[in-house]
Amino acid sequence: MAVKKAKVIKEAEIKRPPVVVVLGHVDHGKSSLLEAIKDFKITSKESGGITQHIGAYEVESNEHKITFIDTPGHEAFSAMRARGAEVADIALLVVDSAQSVQPQTKEAIMAIKRAEISMIVVLNKIDLPNANPEKIKGELAKVEVVVESFGGTIPSVEVSAKEKTGIDELLEVILLVADLHDLKSDTKSLAEGLIIESFMDGFKGPVATAVVQKGILRKKDIIATDLAMAKVKSIKDFQGKEIDEALPSQPVIILGFEKVPAVGEKFKSYKGEIEALANIKKEEPKREIGSTVLEAPGDKKVVNIILKGDVFGSLEAIEGMLKNLPQDKAILRILKSEVGDINESDAKLAEMAKAEIIGFRVKISPVVVRFMQNDKGNPSTGSGQARLRVKTFEIIYEMIQDIRRGLEKSLDMETVREDVGKLRVLFNFFAEKNRQIIGGKITEGELKKGLKLEVFREDKKVGAGRIINLQRDKKDIDKLRKGDEAGILFEGNVAIEKGDIIVAYIETRQKGEL
Repeated sequence: MAVKKAKVIKEAEIKRPPVVVVLGHVDHGKSSLLEAIKDFKITSKESGGITQHIGAYEVESNEHKITFIDTPGHEAFSAMRARGAEVADIALLVVDSAQSVQPQTKEAIMAIKRAEISMIVVLNKIDLPNANPEKIKGELAKVEVVVESFGGTIPSVEVSAKEKTGIDELLEVILLVADLHDLKSDTKSLAEGLIIESFMDGFKGPVATAVVQKGILRKKDIIATDLAMAKVKSIKDFQGKEIDEALPSQPVIILGFEKVPAVGEKFKSYKGEIEALANIKKEEPKREIGSTVLEAPGDKKVVNIILKGDVFGSLEAIEGMLKNLPQDKAILRILKSEVGDINESDAKLAEMAKAEIIGFRVKISPVVVRFMQNDKGNPSTGSGQARLRVKTFEIIYEMIQDIRRGLEKSLDMETVREDVGKLRVLFNFFAEKNRQIIGGKITEGELKKGLKLEVFREDKKVGAGRIINLQRDKKDIDKLRKGDEAGILFEGNVAIEKGDIIVAYIETRQKGEL
């Protein structure tokens, strides 16, 4: 009997495909990479063009399947951390090899590390003439992401989503990493999975996209999340084709929920409706108006917003992602966060608090629409700026990017200094009031007429000034470089001495960054 039992358990376990999520800076090519993988591995003939956006899809490489969570920075990746659910096995960190590691790249790295899943660095846009993958690898090493070619353990792959090069190699590396984890699932257990997208369809009713994590999901199964139950009426694969059952790691569209489940919720199969209903929470957690998700004292800039969402799970996912936005220079204050369409009370609060209303998959009530239309032509608003600002979104990632831009717009312009040259003083020819003629050798960079200067003596700053005129061999010249000897007409607040070091610099005004 013991032998027979062991055999049954072994047969119940199957090797499952890896589930992959794609993260990184907004402009570094995450969407184009996903599209390149689709185009490379799924022909339009096979997929009917894949016109549906379902949040996840499968590709096949060397007779092995891989599941990708679609939509870069997907809300499920945030929601799964909040609930302790794990949907992804591997994260692709996409970095533009012609740019540099950006703040959002660092945020993505932190998210991957918090989720404790494997990372693969994808160096995109390798086709550009200024691509420098070695420079990017060095920058990543400084933020503790050390790739294999730099002596670390993290694989890296160079690709061009535009030219569709390196895609095969990337898929091969994903499968190698998956093999190291020996991903398996028990098909004999009741089905479990994670909701990664959900919405209300006017004809079909509640629609959910999910990834099966355990067991086999079949038609007529009774499943439930914390807030919603379903007698599964229909299961479709990522291409929209009707299927009878779904295996572990498979992304599917599920019809049959009584109400829209929340993004990031786990679902489980039950033997009957009574058992499923017993595990459903009777009501959604209440959310207090006026609660602040992110708040800090001090004289920082404050941006007020009002959040409205389609379901509680969406709001939870949005707030989880907003918490990851940098708060060092500007504070994001959420005055109100609740489920439902944007209504008159939201508009009144927004006008009073000078807040922006942000909606996710919700409608704007007719009263608010009329107010906005009248507001556009209202001369009392001054300078053409509306009193009420309302935006709605269908994709959470786009919403987060818009809120981030709003925070950056609130920042004051910053003065950025850049040192451009150094000169060691060898001669002091002439001094008159606040002006001197000095001579020396340029040891770094270059000097130009009009540049600001700082004077250092024995490593201490002793004064400042600027270049009135620049000469070489007693001839006026606009610019001199490292190695040149230069004569400078200096104007400033210090008497320069032989041996002093003069540092030339420029200052520019730049838009503030978070």
